[in-house]
Parts: sequence; structure tokens; C-alpha cells
Amino acid sequence: MNESLNTPILVGCGDVTDMTTLAEQGRSPYDLIAQAARLALADTGAAATAQVIDSVTMLRCFADTSHRFATKLGASTNPPKSVSDRLGLRPAQTLYTWNGGNMPQYMVNQYAERISRGDLRAALIFGGEALRTQYGVEKRALPVSWAEDPGGTPELVGDPRRGWSDTEDRHDMRAAISIYPLFENAIRGARGRTVAQHLQAMAGLMARFSRVAADNPLATRRDGYSAQRLATVDAENRWIGFPYPRLMNSNAFIDQAAALVITSVGQAQALGIPREKWIYLHGCADAHDHWYVSERINLHSSPAIRAASRQALQMAGLDLAQVDFLDLYSCFSSAVEIACQEIGLAEDDPRGLTVTGGLPYFGGPGNSYVVHSISAMMRRLRARPGAFGLVTANGNYVTKHAFGVYSTTPTRGAWRREDPGTLQHELDRLPTAPFTECPAGAATVESYTVMHDRDGPRYGLVVGRELATGQRFIANTPADQATLLRLRDEDSLGLRGRVSHRDGRNTFVPEFGRP
Repeated sequence: MNESLNTPILVGCGDVTDMTTLAEQGRSPYDLIAQAARLALADTGAAATAQVIDSVTMLRCFADTSHRFATKLGASTNPPKSVSDRLGLRPAQTLYTWNGGNMPQYMVNQYAERISRGDLRAALIFGGEALRTQYGVEKRALPVSWAEDPGGTPELVGDPRRGWSDTEDRHDMRAAISIYPLFENAIRGARGRTVAQHLQAMAGLMARFSRVAADNPLATRRDGYSAQRLATVDAENRWIGFPYPRLMNSNAFIDQAAALVITSVGQAQALGIPREKWIYLHGCADAHDHWYVSERINLHSSPAIRAASRQALQMAGLDLAQVDFLDLYSCFSSAVEIACQEIGLAEDDPRGLTVTGGLPYFGGPGNSYVVHSISAMMRRLRARPGAFGLVTANGNYVTKHAFGVYSTTPTRGAWRREDPGTLQHELDRLPTAPFTECPAGAATVESYTVMHDRDGPRYGLVVGRELATGQRFIANTPADQATLLRLRDEDSLGLRGRVSHRDGRNTFVPEFGRP
């Protein structure tokens, strides 16, 4: 067997989904994540694994990522050390990531490089959320504190840039629940579907994810929703950001955690980790699209997914037909649709597009979902030696992408990957859409959404084009209910109107009924 002792392999995985522990117990995310990490270390089958962990990475908690999830309960001053202390670990390096659902796979790729160079013996990646408990504690004002100071300062890793521009920010275009609907309506327009047709297509796609979750004991929504149920808007499945009802949104208020152990072939042999535990990273890639959504040439494609997925498969020496299992990042159906389009997958591929059930049904634990999908993929591959699995990861708004191709089959020779900067340089040179911060005059809708709360429509968001110049702009619509309901209930792609700029904000006034 022609494999280097420095070949990187994943050797341990662990997952926790807790839907029963009472909020009164106030269990912190650090306790939950430590539980998953213990399972991952035990999964290696070697008691001494913990002693060779040189580096730990914790995925950034949502409370430290978004004001929507900020907690009143306090937090650790050094989250990865809080978890490491619970495990009795003393790693030389503690890392805390910047935000992004791409970061679990990104860190596997990073650690694989370091291990292949002989720079570290083993690493532990972990993350999770306790938003179900947090919500319950805060709602009842229970006397719970998650504040702790384990000492030290974690090293930050990843890209610190926020995912939205100042112009996007001024128009409330900064949350995933408001941006992914813009992608979805743009996809509908590119595919020439009516609102009703596309709703049925989205529901059919996500119902297949839901069926996988129904058979997964770690999933949080195991109802096995039918396409008809997902497409039926009612009090239990109300609109969030049109065209997404609630059950097509990532399910974030959950208690879930997961962890992975990565090491080298030589270290695994020295520890006595059974070979049937070993999972090889055959191919990987990292890339990002133009950083701000308003810069992109259109809202229904991803050059970075197209190029990076091919790079990962090429590194693995595979074509897509040779992949047995898939897990596509699935915060919203638009993320899946774009990934399928760019990778070259049919949305009803008989292999299935998820091994977990996806973020709306398995659960969307913040930046940590892909730790779960890699963990689930490891178990699938161990159960079917020689098979290959592809995991995709997505950060921000179809912005940051990471890919991993896995198998029990050993890689050959020294493990090497192409410098991701080479591909990124090519992607950065792609054209951007012409954009104006101060639009004026006649305009048309390129994409749109209507954001809702429990009482109904709240505001309208439009990505449009000036008719005279073709320049893209971002605007809000008037917030009266009549405008918002017509924008939602009528097909408003291509709708004409007039846009104006005042005090840093743009307003698009639709002219309903005008061809």
C-alpha cells in the first residue's frame, strides 16, 4: 500500500442532538460541545488519542456571530479553551473561527495540509449551539449564567470580513433569511417558472431532504414532511421571507454539537487506532464568489462552486458518477439548487443529496452544521468500505465554499493540494455587475422578497436595474400592506416602477399592472 505516514486521515467523530434536557438545567454550549468531543475521541478506539491533540478549533457560536442570536446569559472569554478544559486537554494551539458554514470543511482542509507537512500530530474540530436552551432560559428569566474566564486568548482563523456591504446593510439586506429569498426568486426567473410552479419544485426538493431526516435519530424535525405540506402556507408554516414558508428555513433554535478528530496515518498506527476507523481526504478545495451579493453578475449562479467542486474531484481523481454519497449544504433550497446546477447534479439524483436530512430538518447548528455532515459521512463510508462521499459547505450568502471528498480507500503517495490562492485569483478577476448606490428614475425588478413577522408582511426588498443605464441597485419598497401584499402575491419579477434616493436609502415604488 503506497501511502505516506504523513497522509491525513479522519479517525473520530461524535454527534449530540438534545431535545429533552430541561432549560432549567441551563446547560451551556460548552458542556454540550464537550459531550460531542468526548464521543469523537472515544470513537477513535484509542484511549491515548487525547494526549496527542496539538490543536483544537471551535466553530464560532451564533451568539458571537449575529445580533439575532446574541445571548443575555454571558459567554466564555476563550470558548475553545473552555471546551478543552472540560476534556482535560492542553493543546499548544486553540483556534476560534470567524463565521461561516464553510469553516468546518475549511478547517479539515487546513489541518490536512499541516498534518501532511508533519507540523502537528492530531487536531480536534468541534462546534455546536444551545439555542433551544438559551431561548428557554431567557424567555423565563431563569438565573443561569454562561459567563466564564478560562484564561488566555484564542487565535482567530478564517476571514473576518462581514458578509454584507454598507448599502446592503442600510436596506436590511444582511440576514440569511432575507438574502436567500432573493436567490430563490432569481432562480425562478432563470428557469421561467411561475410562483406556483416554483413553490411546488422547491417543496418537492426539500421533501426529499425531510424524508432522510425522518430516518435519522439525530435529526430535530422527523415528521417526514410531504411536498404538499411544505408548499401549504398556514399558521404553522407561515411566510418568513417570500418565497420561503417557515418549514423551508434552516432550523437554528436547537441544541446540537459535533466533533471530529484528524491525524496522520503514522500517528494512527502508533496509537493503535483500528484501520476500519480511518477516513481519507482524497480531494478538497476552498474558494469564494464575489464577496457582496450586490456585486455578482447574477443571483442564480456560483462560479466558485463550479470551479472548486471540479478542483476537489480532480484532486481525488474522480468524476461525479464515481461518488456514492452526497451532502450538499442546504440552509435554503436555493443553496441546493445553485449547488446542483454548478456541480452538475440533478435535483432528484437517485443517490440523494444529503446524508443527514439537511439544515431545515436535521438541524442548522449555526456555523457547525458541516461538522455533523462530515461525521455522518464518515459513518456511511465506514459501513461501505471503498465508497466515496462528497461534502459541500457554504458560508455567508452562497459566498464562501469548501469541499471534501472522502473514502476508506487509501490515497496514494504524498498528500498534496493545489494552492487555493491560484483558483481564487481567477475567480476574483470575473466581472461584477454595474452598481449604483444612488439610483434614480425608471427601473425594473431583478429579484425581490417580502419579509414577514408573525403579524404579516413587514418590509419589501428589491434588487433592481435602472432602465436607462442597466445599473443594479438595492431598494426597499413602501411599507404599506397593500404594496407588500401585491409584491408577494403577484409575480413581481420584471415589474417596472420608479426608484429614488434620499438620505442614504433607496425606495422603489412599483407600478403594478404595467407591462
